[in-house]
Amino acid sequence: MKKFLSIFVLLFLLTPLFAVDYSEMSTQELIEIIGFVKKENIAKFEKELKSRVSTMSVKEKNQYIINMKKSKDKR
Repeated sequence: MKKFLSIFVLLFLLTPLFAVDYSEMSTQELIEIIGFVKKENIAKFEKELKSRVSTMSVKEKNQYIINMKKSKDKR
C-alpha cells in the first residue's frame, strides 16, 4: 500500500512538468512555434495567441500573418 501511495504522489507531483503553459512564453516565441504545436495543445495555444493580437507590434503582426498562412498551407 505504501508503494502504491508513493507512486501516486510522485506522479501527481510530476504531472505539471508535462503541461504546456503558453502564457509564460513571449509573443515572439508563440509566433515562432506556429505550426509546430502538438494537436492536443492547439486550443490552448490559439487562445493565448489570439489574446495577444491586439497588443502586437506591426512587425509581430506581419510575422503572425505569414506564419499562420504557412501553417495552413502545411495542413
